Amino acid sequence: MRDTEWIPQGVDPERASAARMYDYYLGGQHHLPADVELAERVMDLLPQTPLIMRANRAFLQRAVRYCADAGIRQFLDVGAGIPTQGPVHEVARSIAPEARVVYVDNDDAAVLHSRELLRQDTLSAAIRGDLRDVEAILTDPDVKSLIDFDEPVALLFLSVLQFIPDGDDPFGALDRYRDALAPGSRLVLSHATDEGLTEQAEEITDIYARSENPIRYRSQEAVLCFFGDFELCEPGLVHIPRWRPDGTDEEQAHLGQVLGAAGVGVKP
Repeated sequence: MRDTEWIPQGVDPERASAARMYDYYLGGQHHLPADVELAERVMDLLPQTPLIMRANRAFLQRAVRYCADAGIRQFLDVGAGIPTQGPVHEVARSIAPEARVVYVDNDDAAVLHSRELLRQDTLSAAIRGDLRDVEAILTDPDVKSLIDFDEPVALLFLSVLQFIPDGDDPFGALDRYRDALAPGSRLVLSHATDEGLTEQAEEITDIYARSENPIRYRSQEAVLCFFGDFELCEPGLVHIPRWRPDGTDEEQAHLGQVLGAAGVGVKP
């Protein structure tokens, strides 16, 4: 998408964002030349990056179906980006047509496009919010109108916590989110890990440092800490394509190539 008229006032079109780079990796249309430039640099270092992103999206879809099958009817997707390419509301409603979904992102352009895509959808909303500001998100009027925290909620953090530095205490933020959930709620989470990367991790970190969303890799042990006392569903915290795979040919292609950890936890 080359035309910059859709970018909200105050957004620098010359500075890439992780949300729009993700859209580019997935083959979407909501990105700018600055996003493409940095995404291509990442792909030069890690050619399977689009494959990793598609595997992450496929995990989201499998996890949402699992949550809906378990009776969850409300979903809060934090760091959602732009809800295209098989988004939460479409997947959840293939099982539960009454499912309610709120998308949260701190990228103004992502929120603008999300609202445009959802303008006729009375059971979904998109809000601007920073996942570190837990109380602001949980008390947002659109969240409160669609999400009842006295009932189980599926809380999603798909490949977003890697953009929050340790100094901003993402572990403390997750503690507060988990505390707000009712028993039976699910925490769906994926995260970039440093496993299998050597000098590539440092170089990719340097590339993302030029965007609005610097990245940092964490170990699988560190990612596990985000679940706190939630009970991990089988098969636990695993490589992204190994979480309850559907057995498709594409998933088989992901095995051995896709980096990162994914899991779903249940609040006791």
